[in-house]
Amino acid sequence: MDAMLRDYLPILILLGLAIALGLVLILAAAILAVRHPDSEKVSAYECGFNAFDDARMKFDVRFYLVSILFIIFDLEIAFLFPWATTFSTMTDAAFWSMMAFLGVLTIGFAYEWKKGALDWE
Repeated sequence: MDAMLRDYLPILILLGLAIALGLVLILAAAILAVRHPDSEKVSAYECGFNAFDDARMKFDVRFYLVSILFIIFDLEIAFLFPWATTFSTMTDAAFWSMMAFLGVLTIGFAYEWKKGALDWE
């Protein structure tokens, strides 16, 4: 039993260090943080509306549409990395299934482009 607990000692040390570092960083941020940000910091950014404003106001949905499309394509492209690393040992079925996947991805991208989902006017 003692040998088994000794095997877990590095994990417990790492867990203790991670908790201690997290607490130190949280306390440092609370102590050293700027309490009065300048006007540039709280101004409208990326989405076009103010950061600290009424949550029930109207907003432009195009920002969310473009960001969701980006996330979808970004996640789908992430499937290419493991496929590319095993390309030399790949079977024909794996190759053609990825080609079908990329075909559907390309058709979806062309449809969104044709519908104007990527335009910001």
